[in-house]
Amino acid sequence: MTRFISGRTPTTNAEAFERALAVTPGGVNSPVRAFRSVGGTPVFLQSGRGPYVTDVEGTEYVDLVGQWGPALLGHAHPDVIAAAHAAVDRGLGFGAASTGEVELAELVLDRLTLPAADGGEPRRGIEKLRLMSTGTEATMTAIRLARGATGRPLLVKFAGHYHGHSDSLLSEAGSGIATLGIPGSAGITPETAAQTIVIPYNDEDALAEVFAAHGDRIAAVITEAAAANMGVVPPKPGFNRLLADTARAHGALLIADEVMTGFRVSAAGWWGHEEAHGVAYDADLTTFGKIIGGGLPLAGLGGRAELLDLLAPLGPVYQAGTLSGNPVAVATGAAMLRGAGGEVYEHLPRVAHAIADGLSAALSAEGVAHSVAWAGSQFSIFFRESAPQNYAEAQAQEVWRFGPFFHAMLEHGVSLPPSVYEAWFVSAAHDDAAVERVLAAAAPAARAAAAAQPAR
Repeated sequence: MTRFISGRTPTTNAEAFERALAVTPGGVNSPVRAFRSVGGTPVFLQSGRGPYVTDVEGTEYVDLVGQWGPALLGHAHPDVIAAAHAAVDRGLGFGAASTGEVELAELVLDRLTLPAADGGEPRRGIEKLRLMSTGTEATMTAIRLARGATGRPLLVKFAGHYHGHSDSLLSEAGSGIATLGIPGSAGITPETAAQTIVIPYNDEDALAEVFAAHGDRIAAVITEAAAANMGVVPPKPGFNRLLADTARAHGALLIADEVMTGFRVSAAGWWGHEEAHGVAYDADLTTFGKIIGGGLPLAGLGGRAELLDLLAPLGPVYQAGTLSGNPVAVATGAAMLRGAGGEVYEHLPRVAHAIADGLSAALSAEGVAHSVAWAGSQFSIFFRESAPQNYAEAQAQEVWRFGPFFHAMLEHGVSLPPSVYEAWFVSAAHDDAAVERVLAAAAPAARAAAAAQPAR
């Protein structure tokens, strides 16, 4: 009865992975963690503090993964940990409403309310928020709500955009799908796939054509507010506004996925970033995740009040969850948002540019073709001369250089996302010492990339 219980803690990454393979598919609980695209044994982490993480072997790394976005203030920030401890002391969950849910929703709505330039009514990114547990759940609910509101079946998404692993959204989905080199997922019926139309990103003509052909059957367009799951590929200036205007002209909705960009690229996410740069747009529905939970599983769906009120119990569109609005998660999320003041959003791009500029200089010194793409402080390095504007261009790079580059960085104490198709993240805790450690790894990593050869 105990044959799967080893009785001792693994002391190496290899031991941990071997043990995991016996009980977990692929040895991991999310595919990119398996290192399939970079090769080698996955690193099993056991702790994190500030800008650093430590594996089971006791090796410390400067972390540029940041829990894939949530670690905005760094790992184990004292205020976030204190909020978690206080919430745990009150109980792990109740399956009932709690005041913490309301407080977090108020914080989110406050951040997404900006003063009008002319002194009139403030600009609001959303009017109401429903909390749930994951970004996948939030985008799935947004699509159901859009179909319920419009009575239409079709969804338009962009190649290379990842919105979670629900059935409607895995066609040409970037992220782990791109990393593993598969076009979608088995288990999705043709009927389901046929309800999603995939078009190239940043392509105004393709957008016009799809609405000309199917406009009266399209419920919504869903987009990453700034794409970050095929590497970072921001929208062309005004593209999000064009999406909103086109959808509205045909009676459809715009769903902006800010699971990654929300509260990271600015205090008000990508919506606030574009507001500040004079290219404002209005999404009908917006999804949030990552930072909103402070590192714990929490997500949200926000939007216009008349749309959100179509959700049960007020309306006919059903969504529910035992763990929705979990009291520990809303406490850590609120602590994260309260701790992310203006100085955080000034620091993040400074440290991100210091790292990216240093790595770029090292790659240039070795003659490695590359480019750096940005969405606020989120960035990616592409092994191609120019930054891509769509999924096809993101795929048209010397992907084979990334594995050696990745492992050289890892060997020199820097943890990168284990895929060339992911964004890199910094935190408020990344100080000069952390940046110096990253830059010390730049030259050997650039040499490894330069020496790499494509697979035969």
